Parts: sequence; C-alpha cells; structure tokens
Amino acid sequence: MLKQILNKIPRKSPKGDSQDAAGSDPGDNSNGFQCTIGGGTFSSRFNVVKRVSSAVFPASMMTGLEAVEPFMSFKDVSNSQKQNLFVSKLNFCCKVYDFSEPDKNYTEINSKNETLIELVEFVSSGSAKFNEPAIAAMCKMCAINLFRVFPPKYRSNSSGGEAEDEEPIFDPAWSHLQIVYDLLLRFISYTSLDAKVAKKYVDHSFILRMLDLFDSEDPRERDCLKTILHRIYGKFMVHRSFIRKAVSNIIYRFVFETERHNGIAELLEIFGSVISGFALPLKEEHRMFLLRALIPLHKPKSVGVYHQQLTYCVMQFIEKDPKLASEVIKGLLKYWPLTNSQKELMFLSELEEVLDMTSLVEFQKIMVPLFRRIGCCLNSSHYQVAERAHLLWNNEHVLQLVTQNRQVILPLVFSSLEQNIQNHWNQAVLNLTRNLKRILTEMDEELVSACQRKLEEDSFLSNVAAEKRRATWERLENATAVQPLCSNVFLSVKPATCSITC
Repeated sequence: MLKQILNKIPRKSPKGDSQDAAGSDPGDNSNGFQCTIGGGTFSSRFNVVKRVSSAVFPASMMTGLEAVEPFMSFKDVSNSQKQNLFVSKLNFCCKVYDFSEPDKNYTEINSKNETLIELVEFVSSGSAKFNEPAIAAMCKMCAINLFRVFPPKYRSNSSGGEAEDEEPIFDPAWSHLQIVYDLLLRFISYTSLDAKVAKKYVDHSFILRMLDLFDSEDPRERDCLKTILHRIYGKFMVHRSFIRKAVSNIIYRFVFETERHNGIAELLEIFGSVISGFALPLKEEHRMFLLRALIPLHKPKSVGVYHQQLTYCVMQFIEKDPKLASEVIKGLLKYWPLTNSQKELMFLSELEEVLDMTSLVEFQKIMVPLFRRIGCCLNSSHYQVAERAHLLWNNEHVLQLVTQNRQVILPLVFSSLEQNIQNHWNQAVLNLTRNLKRILTEMDEELVSACQRKLEEDSFLSNVAAEKRRATWERLENATAVQPLCSNVFLSVKPATCSITC
C-alpha cells in the first residue's frame, strides 16, 4: 500500500535532462505546438524555458535571466515571462539575410518579418518595462540589422549627394529595414525607458555608426534616421555635445575633402530645431558651428540640394543673436559664386532674408563690399540674376537701410544702373533699372544728379585716357614699321669698368 502511494508522487527530473523530456504542464492537456520554418520543425512547450547563451549578454547580466522560445506569442506567456520572450525574439531577429535574392530565403525572411511586427506591437502597447538585458538585446539587434557598409558610389556627377534631377536609389531590403527602424523609434521614444541605463548601449559608437547611415542612397532610410537621431538628441542629454561635434566633423569632411554626402539636408533639418533650443547668450561652441560649419556649406556645388535647410539654420542663429548677421553676410560674400548663375540666385534669396533681420549698426559694417557685389549682380548679363538683384530694392527694410546710408550706397550702384540703361539686352531688366533709378531719384535727387555728373566726368577722363593709349600704341606701331638700314651690322660693346675705392 505504501509502495503504491510513493509511486504516485511525481519524481524530480535529473538536472541533465533535456527540456523536451521534462513532460507537459500538469494543468495543460495539450502536448505543445509546432512551427515549421524553412523546412525545419521547432517543437516547444508553452512554459518551457531555456538558458540564454552567455554570448548574448555579459556574465554579470546572466544571473536569473531566462528567455521563452521565440516562436511563442506574447499572449501565451505570463507577464513575468514577457520580458524574457521579448529578449528571445530579439535574438532570433539577429540573423541577417540577403535581399538581393528574396526567393532564396523567403520562408525565413517572412518569419523574421512577422517576429519584428510582433515586437513593434508589443512596444507600442505601452505595457512593457524594459530591463537592462532587454535594452542591450534591442541595441544589439538594431546594430546587426541596420549598421552596414554601403557600396562605392557610382553616380556620374562629381558633386556631392543626390543632384536635384537624379532619381533616388531605393534599397531592396527596405520593407525589412523599415520595421527595424520603426521598432527602434518606438523603443527610443518609450516614455518609461530608463535613459541612464540605455545610454550604456546607445553610446558614442552606436551614434557614430548611425550617423554613417545618413550617407544612404535611399531617401526613406535617411528620413527615418532623421527622426530617430532627433529623439536620441532629445532623450540623452549626455550625448548632445558629442552629436554636435560628430555632425560638425561630417560637414568638415564634406566641405573640405569629399564634397560627397547624401544626408546633409537631413542633418541640417535636425539642427534647425536643435539651434532653436540653444540658450542665450550663445556659447562659443555654437558660434563656431555657425562660422566653421554652416557658412562654409555655401561652398560646394551641390548646395542646391540642402540650401533650404541651410538657410533655415542660419536664420535661427540670427534670430538668437542679431549681431551675427554681419558675420553671415561676410561669409556669403566670401563664397559668392562667380560662374554659377543658379547658385547666385540662391545666394540673393538668402541675402534678402538675412538683410530683413539686420540692424542698422550691423548693416553699416558690411554695406560697402555688399553693395559692390549687388552692383555687379544688377549689371549681370544673366537676366534672372539681374532681376533678382533689382527685386531686393522692393523690400521695405532693405530700402530703409539704403535710405539711411544713401550717401555711401548710391555711388556704388549708380554706374551699374547707367550701364544697364545703355547696354543691357533684356527688356525686363531694362524696365526694372529705369524704375529703380526713379526710386533713387525720388529718394535724393541732388545725390543722383551728383552721381550722374561724377559718372560723366569719369567717363570723360576714361575717354581721354583711352585716346592717349591709342595714340601711344599708334606711335609704337609706326616706329616698328620703319626697317633699319644696317640690319646686319653688329656692334661690339665692351663692358664698362669702374673702380671702387673703399
């Protein structure tokens, strides 16, 4: 009798037994489920767990860590096991497939995509609380799937980044990468994510490799990276200075070395909002970013790709500190294009925005070189450049600044207006020039008359000097036309000797 009772007591399984030999849960009549992937069959039990390999996390993090089989659903495990299942699914998604041949690993890729979607839904539910192993596994999975080396650029143009008239190149793995980016974005944006713990894994190396991805040819990837990097900048205050320096280095390399990068526009778009959050007074580091990074970005030929974002960043700095307006205008004059009319149009548009926020004191610092350049633009043979330069005078603030400094500015531009009236080929430019001269005459008729007389005097003196040069050249030509009578006679010249008495 006692023997029969003892036989009914369940025996403890040996430590070396495999998990499948442990039997099913006494409260569950089912024998488990099977999931077939790529021809292989995975058998598991609902409450069966296995130790995670020490290769995933450091030994210090392994204590008490257990992960559920990755093919289970979050609905089928208890709340205490959801974190372990989350880590297990992340580890399963660490395998990378070649998407250039999608039919080769179709079943495995599809299974991985379904797992990633499950992870996105779990993070989106807001019920998760991520411990350190989960944070480490997330960063590891994202690094393995996202961080990669791009093939060499083979575009024919020598300018950096995508030209405005070129079709973008799309990554064949985007349908897969998009889910990983979505998961990373939701993870970084998670309200209860402990930034103090996460910063150990979203570290400088992680950020640098993420910044390298901004050179991707796929604009969809760069757009996702832009949002994620902005969230990282906002969440991890300890990394802000490092991110600014890293982006500055990318800009330096682009401007002064390669002039090739696809993500300058996206990086500037991030910094547009970053600059608006700078505290006043501006730090010297921030001023140097404007002077050494943003202003030199006007130099490359491909400035048209990112000029809108660049102008916004520059204007944000001037809004913060109006005294920087003169420095910005000096930078524009330094990199002013001489042979690229489309680029010159962009500079004129940006110049008007800057002048609209320039005070009288800052304007007086740069008005002489500025209006010498504007005078050249007024007289440009490219009619669009000439038109855009004339339209500057329609800005009320610019016209007010000119009126207050007309004694200096009008003599600088008057000759260009007269040359247009006499010689410009485009009728629209001719009409704008006449209208501008009328405005200046109404502003100060005596000054315009004085400029007219001075121009006539200069023209007269120039004609006299030209006549003198013509007469001199004519005498020289007549002198050389006379043939020498003794052309074959050579004179022997004895070197002169002189005695020097010391």
